[in-house]
Amino acid sequence: MEKRKAAVAGSFYPRYEPDLIRILKDSFLDKKFGPGEELNSLNKEERTIIGGVSPHAGYVYSGCAAAYTYLNLFKEKIPDTVIILGTDHIGYGGVALMKEGIWETPLGDLDIDSEVSEQILKNSKVIREDNSAFMGFPYGREHNIEVQLPFIKYCSGDKKINIVPIVISNHNFDVLKTISMDIANSIKNLDKDIIIVASSDMSHEEIHSKDDLKKFKENDHKLIEGFENLDPKKTLNPYPKASICGRQTITSLILISNELNATKASKLAYYTSNEKTGNIGGYCVGYFSGIIIK
Repeated sequence: MEKRKAAVAGSFYPRYEPDLIRILKDSFLDKKFGPGEELNSLNKEERTIIGGVSPHAGYVYSGCAAAYTYLNLFKEKIPDTVIILGTDHIGYGGVALMKEGIWETPLGDLDIDSEVSEQILKNSKVIREDNSAFMGFPYGREHNIEVQLPFIKYCSGDKKINIVPIVISNHNFDVLKTISMDIANSIKNLDKDIIIVASSDMSHEEIHSKDDLKKFKENDHKLIEGFENLDPKKTLNPYPKASICGRQTITSLILISNELNATKASKLAYYTSNEKTGNIGGYCVGYFSGIIIK
């Protein structure tokens, strides 16, 4: 069974367990940018939250926004499986999942849920099994799915939890609609508590003034408005030449959720790297946390 190593431990997040636990805990307890509370799962019988959007930058920047997402996803109950919809920074170009294997984290390994992945492959003519999308050079260096894993492992506590990593490079709406229906039908066919995480940062632009930052945030809020309205076409193309790296993952999350009878989407948090560091100027990235509810 193949094991996907933690490729960006020591850069996007700490390599060693005590340091990683510390920054995760601080992300949850941060009262300015984070939720200001530690996770305490209520272990409810029923789940109302289908999934959410979580950023994937370095934890010092985006960890607080990610903490909002995982606090809400895991507070009702700890799921059996997390489907992670990943974007593509390296140029893989396809739509693929890893059917079986192990992903390493400094907090312990996470197994791929082969039952869920096999069901998706059975239902889909578009999503293919391709370990090369996640392993080896260069795709093994892709960080956006990996960055979600320490949050998942940390929030699951002592419960055994599995993942299904899916990379989505395609931005064609009809293709996204097809694969989203395939994933939704797979979830319906399985007696498991499954949640979906769309891994995406928001806009990436050079900022030189407060006016630039204002325009930057206005552009991001065009996607957020589409998310809150469960409008997948608006999230896929929120503004001309959008520099939002995971538009297709957020769009797929909405399309899947609509198939699973979503009724509401809520923004939990939004801020920029400039605001997080307190420096207005230079390269700026937006971070958004939101959830979709039945």
